[in-house]
Amino acid sequence: MSAAMDRALMALSLEEEEEPFEMPDLPGFCSNEKNKLSLVGRILNPECQKMSTLIWRMPGKWQKEGKCRGVALSQERFQFFFDQEHDLMDVLEKGVRTFNEWAMVIERWVEESLDDYLQFLPLWIRISNIPMNYYTKEAIMALGDLVGEVKEVIFDPRKPQTQPYERVMVKFNVANPLRMSKVVNIKGAKPVTIHYNYERIQKRCFTCQRLNHEQSICPLVVKKRKDEALVRRQRISKELELKKSVLKEDDPLYGVLKEDQHWFLGTMCFVRDYEKNISPQAPS
Repeated sequence: MSAAMDRALMALSLEEEEEPFEMPDLPGFCSNEKNKLSLVGRILNPECQKMSTLIWRMPGKWQKEGKCRGVALSQERFQFFFDQEHDLMDVLEKGVRTFNEWAMVIERWVEESLDDYLQFLPLWIRISNIPMNYYTKEAIMALGDLVGEVKEVIFDPRKPQTQPYERVMVKFNVANPLRMSKVVNIKGAKPVTIHYNYERIQKRCFTCQRLNHEQSICPLVVKKRKDEALVRRQRISKELELKKSVLKEDDPLYGVLKEDQHWFLGTMCFVRDYEKNISPQAPS
């Protein structure tokens, strides 16, 4: 390195900030027109959903081979470009989409995205065990709102009903756990447990009911394991301390008795000392 270059580098300030680059606002640089026929998505469980595999396999799973192509935007986000509007809408309107049996969020591309973009799923729910006196659209919507904002209710009291549930579609926040049941108080009657079943949802954590991790790495399961390990260590430590206190090194039996004999002797000593302490004192 030349002396002049060395002096130039030394003169640079570490606190000096570079001016941002101004991207040219020209047709060849912007891809907004192409993005209009695209879907943007986010995988919810990156540990079980490999992005490169998703990009290759989803067109076939959607039955859109040769009609769309995918691009990995990050480790969690992707974009699929479609040739035709009807193919894009066919994918978008079929509700929850999964890859490797885990759900993913898909929305149509927007030029200016909000903070909650790719945060909600259009989730169809089957609500069952509804009290007979509350088979109304208003009551069903209220039960659906316990899971997410209700967008659609499939309920017509004028038509026969062959299934023991009612279907509602909600806007579900994927940061929340799936609600499996809810106890509802009914005026003048006993509480009723309402049950929820989710269509097209395959895998989830069966401990916390969230969609972003497997049960084996659930924070609640991990914490329980750590707490149980701590209790075991504390118990073992107490047992070792008790064994050490049974025989001293200068005791004639030290090193002669086995560990189980140590434990038996410690128990007998405890009983002897206890009986000695509670026995009445002889009169002087």
